[in-house]
Amino acid sequence: VQLQASGGGLVQAGGSLTLSCVVSGITFSAQTMDWLRQAPGKQRESVATITSGGIPTYADSVKGRFTISRDGAPNTVYLQMNGLKPEDTARYYCKARRYAVWGQGTQVTVSS
Repeated sequence: VQLQASGGGLVQAGGSLTLSCVVSGITFSAQTMDWLRQAPGKQRESVATITSGGIPTYADSVKGRFTISRDGAPNTVYLQMNGLKPEDTARYYCKARRYAVWGQGTQVTVSS
């Protein structure tokens, strides 16, 4: 299993970013996919999940601002992030729920 996340960067508060994660080595269409994040000194937390059928769920902290999707490029899951806040600063990871494999993630930094 390989997970290649990209799209992070430095953005001002209120701005937007779209993260992408290309998945290989598994049957992507059958997987529930998660986006998680970890800020310095904090535990990793779930941000959003999308089932193989396309049903999304969100952490309360991002509901209404973030959108997870998987209907773009093949084997790719996205996280559209709008209305970014400084507390969204973290390293973001995608993960196939069934597999204990982590990619390198992508850093998101939101300045106030």
